[in-house]
Amino acid sequence: MTAAARWSSLGSGPVAGRGRARVGRGGARSSDRFLPPDPRVEEPFRVSQQLALRVALIGGVAVVAFLVLFLRLWSLQVLSGSQYLTNAQDNQLRSVRVEAPRGPILDRAGHTLVTNHPGTSIQLWPADLPKNPAQRKDVLRRLAAVVELPAVSVERAIARAAADPLTPITIEAAARDDQVAFLYENQSRFPGVRIGQTYLRYYNSQSLAAQVLGYVGQISPGQLERLTKDGYSPGDVVGQAGVEGAFDKYLRGTPGKAELHVDSLGRPRGDFSLHAQPQAGMAVRLTLDIGLQRVAEKALQFGIRLAHEKKSWYANGGAIVALDPRDGAILALASAPTFKPSVYTRRASAEELAPLVDAKVAEQANYPGINRATAGLYPAGSVFKPITALAALQEHLVQPFATLPCTAKYTVKGQTFKNWDIYANAQMTLPAALAASCDTYFYQLGYRFYGLPKERGQPLQEWARRFGIGQKTGLDVGLESQGLLPTIEWRQKTYTRKSDPCCWEIDRLWKPGDSIQLAIGQKDLLVSPLQMTLTYAALANGGKRVTPHLVTAVERAGGSRTDPVVERNFPAAAPASIGIDASALRVVRDGLYLATHVDYGTSSGIFGKYQVPIAGKTGTAEKAVTLRGPNGKIVYNGLLDQSWWCGWGPFDGTPYRGKSPIVVCVLIENGGHGGDAAAPAALKVFEQWFGVKAPAAATKPSD
Repeated sequence: MTAAARWSSLGSGPVAGRGRARVGRGGARSSDRFLPPDPRVEEPFRVSQQLALRVALIGGVAVVAFLVLFLRLWSLQVLSGSQYLTNAQDNQLRSVRVEAPRGPILDRAGHTLVTNHPGTSIQLWPADLPKNPAQRKDVLRRLAAVVELPAVSVERAIARAAADPLTPITIEAAARDDQVAFLYENQSRFPGVRIGQTYLRYYNSQSLAAQVLGYVGQISPGQLERLTKDGYSPGDVVGQAGVEGAFDKYLRGTPGKAELHVDSLGRPRGDFSLHAQPQAGMAVRLTLDIGLQRVAEKALQFGIRLAHEKKSWYANGGAIVALDPRDGAILALASAPTFKPSVYTRRASAEELAPLVDAKVAEQANYPGINRATAGLYPAGSVFKPITALAALQEHLVQPFATLPCTAKYTVKGQTFKNWDIYANAQMTLPAALAASCDTYFYQLGYRFYGLPKERGQPLQEWARRFGIGQKTGLDVGLESQGLLPTIEWRQKTYTRKSDPCCWEIDRLWKPGDSIQLAIGQKDLLVSPLQMTLTYAALANGGKRVTPHLVTAVERAGGSRTDPVVERNFPAAAPASIGIDASALRVVRDGLYLATHVDYGTSSGIFGKYQVPIAGKTGTAEKAVTLRGPNGKIVYNGLLDQSWWCGWGPFDGTPYRGKSPIVVCVLIENGGHGGDAAAPAALKVFEQWFGVKAPAAATKPSD
């Protein structure tokens, strides 16, 4: 029985009778009744709703993706095609800053003190180094060997410039010919290494005025962070000290811009193409007289030799300041020992740089980097006595021609103070006491200051402050020290229970000895040679305080037939009156003239027969000194005399043979008596300035 027959026999009649067989595709019979599937019958493929939905979604996504891709390609090809073509071409160009030559530094007459000369540099382009770490390290190792640097130093230079890998790093600013030749011959072994042209600072007079002129060096990270807003960039060479540092914005110039064609690997394809010409820096004109500066530095060495001859064996440095008392223009500013600024223009050896950067070596070399004229501090000794004399006259503590005893000793409340002249025993007026530099005369003035009522304050210190003691001078170049003018307030602030636990209750008191020793410029008082020079300038010009300055103008270079153009003048500040009574000033000036001309004057043997009338004062100041030998061991620890002389000429302030008046102040460190070393050195400066030689000079006993 067939399946249909079986189903018919089980079903009802009407239903069974309704079924009609029909022939389907392929001759198979089919029925429109719901029947179980027959495995012998091939059914058509049926798609479910879920599957149809999936197919529709996939098709839609494909259509959208195709449309997006089509639109993007159309945008790149049609809308932005020219822009991307330009960018592709720009990728073949590399922009490079072109260094501008720094401006020269000139003396007052236009003589060139500092200029440039061409140099060859070795540069490293970090972006062009191999990307493989091992290959990169190998290149740096080979480069370090060529430039004779530790490889770690090169790696540190790259690390510092990590934020700007497209800017070249100068590995060697002054490359030797053999180094350059080797790198040219082995270019393939040094990817990223280029040979460039640069400007090297050239100091015409070697170490002359080194502390004044300063030096240049590559910009430090700290400087870059501070100066980026002013247009400074990594790798720039900037002034680091002196005139080079203080006036860098005028000297540095404006960098140019060049472009270099490179291939896909960054290798140069052609020469640089200059697009913006660099503008050279401007010239800075100083007040210095180069001839006088040269003589002043030689005079320092002369004074040191004289000190050695007088058995002051530890004399090893000093300073000389010469300036115009009318406006404060500095004509010479010498400091010894000194150094050569050119040491910073090339990669110097550690041994060469050690006295300038290593504290221990610098101490053994007596700190050649310090400008002693402005930053060195010393007790003033007897060159301070004119201030004491003027203050005493102004405060009516002494009459100019009343006499006081000048003796070998002066005792107050059981304490004895000695005179430098142990044989002194005479009555002296104030001018005579200045000429002879009588300590005991000025001890008496100091004690009178101490005895003033409290409501009178501290007039000696007030008058010293008017002269600029204990204050910075306002010099326009370089660092300077404020010094120390001791006062009651200073002692109370300095000596406290914390700072001086054993003795603060006594040490903080202002005692008679403090005023007595201040009167002769000793004990706590500390001054710089420049401060004392300004003091004597006020004595020379009629009682006016001037502001020292070294720079007079900034100039743009002229053409072959045109003069330089002054871009900016730096006029001298107007002198300010100190408020000295004219008659009191006249008395002190007379005393300083006697000091250089009468028999008992402490520097009359030096200046007494000189054709130009000079007035001035010797000084011998005791200073606590610790000296070390080459092995670092202390070779001396105690008091040594600092040799001073300060004065001016011509005495009346009128020009001499067309030369303006000049103030000269000399300090010879550990040089003994002022008349032995400092005064003869000062004479050398006067001889150069006025063009007049002195007859044979003879030193005599002095403070």
